[in-house]
Amino acid sequence: MRILKVVQSYHPFQEKGGTAVKVHALARGLAHRGHSVTVLTADLGLTRRHADKLAIERCPWGWRTSEDGVEAVYLPSLARYRSLTLNPHVMRFCRTRLSDFDLVHFYGLYDLLGPAVSFACRQKGLPYVIEPMGMYRAIDRSFRLKGVWHRTMGRPFWQNSAKIIATSEMEQEELLEDGVPQAKLIVRYNGIENEAQTVSTGFRARWSILPDEPLVIFLGRLIPRKGADTLIDAFVCACPDSGKLVIAGPEGEPGYRAYLEKRARECSAGSRIIFTGPLYNAEKKALLAAADLFVLPSRYENFANAAAESIACGIPVIVTNSCGIRSLVQDQAGLVIEPDRTALAKAIRDLIRDRALYSRFQEGCRRVAQQLNWSRLTEQMEGHYASAMETANGTR
Repeated sequence: MRILKVVQSYHPFQEKGGTAVKVHALARGLAHRGHSVTVLTADLGLTRRHADKLAIERCPWGWRTSEDGVEAVYLPSLARYRSLTLNPHVMRFCRTRLSDFDLVHFYGLYDLLGPAVSFACRQKGLPYVIEPMGMYRAIDRSFRLKGVWHRTMGRPFWQNSAKIIATSEMEQEELLEDGVPQAKLIVRYNGIENEAQTVSTGFRARWSILPDEPLVIFLGRLIPRKGADTLIDAFVCACPDSGKLVIAGPEGEPGYRAYLEKRARECSAGSRIIFTGPLYNAEKKALLAAADLFVLPSRYENFANAAAESIACGIPVIVTNSCGIRSLVQDQAGLVIEPDRTALAKAIRDLIRDRALYSRFQEGCRRVAQQLNWSRLTEQMEGHYASAMETANGTR
């Protein structure tokens, strides 16, 4: 198959969240299986540093790279507002290249790339699928603007898709409740790289954490929805005298890291709470190798990629029942709780003190990780693409 993936943020912009990592992994997996894969995305600030690593070259639509069999085209951004960009060369790309593909896969909503490329798809009769990534219901901000998007350019974009991809059963249920036909819906989890063999590279020594000291970690963008504030309060209750809490991730809301740091300083465990900033690649692996427990007290996650990465490293997790990965975690790889401080503090205490329970969840991590292997999920995606093409062609 010849597949075009359209996404607002892509590798190497990992600070934009898990989308860039997910699309990069899935694209490489499909290319490895013999498919022709191109990623169309926005230039969010490519620099000489990126060019040295990615072998970037000029192309008629902006910049182009080729890595692991995947072509990526970065469209220049004339203007940007939060994650939304204005890319004047998008229609030129569509006129020139869209006929080269059998199917288009869109990631995310509330941008201009998706509606623009999908308009060209409909003109050419090219089937496409949409992976909303938990965005269909507005949950964070700009509710009025998102409503306008749905009523205008988003309506034909959404309604004319061949398939809608949910990344968890929770998201599938929400989409069904919002009127998406069952026949259109597909569930495909987010995958993980094989981190099971990760070894310690000195994270504890670097941050003066004793080898036998419990280490609880939060890994993700620092935004209010993800609940790092609740975790700080719960950690104080669960670990009043010992243990360290690491909060790692890029700031997703201006000033929010400073707010969390102030909250940490003012609590009784402030000296045992560490803010590392964003960690990627080897640094992130070092953190996961050192951790005892991963916690994500999020108020909403359509999946929870960082929880999956922790599970792949054999680290039991605590997530809320508002996380899509809950069905894989519950009684297998950790605890699923209500999103409040009391429940979270109890869960942390239970997993630190009950070694039998902890060991059972460690063993369960291995089984869950097998279900989230990218090779397995890439093979599933092939079948979903074939189904979408059959549906669009009227043969199914």
